[in-house]
Amino acid sequence: MASLAIKTTLERIAVYQFTPAHSQQARAMLGWSVEELSRQSGVSVRAIRRFEAGGELLDVTRLALAFRLEAEGLVFFPGFAPGRGMNIKGATPDPMERPDYAMIE
Repeated sequence: MASLAIKTTLERIAVYQFTPAHSQQARAMLGWSVEELSRQSGVSVRAIRRFEAGGELLDVTRLALAFRLEAEGLVFFPGFAPGRGMNIKGATPDPMERPDYAMIE
């Protein structure tokens, strides 16, 4: 039970520290278009554009974006631009294991 609580806490932290500005800034750092982030993350172009414009996303969709960008070595903290991190892969839990993954936007 403790591991489920820890996993849930890590997911909540990842969801709320990854902002629309982070998504835009991370794409710019990587030289990725919205379409490339869509291909890389499995999240629709429409959902990415909505998120980056300040709209809401399902938690699992937001996690999928954060997870994929983190896989490129980026870290996200509220109030700061994304940065390069060392050995950070896996800090955002893989959303594919979530029961609601099929609902990704």
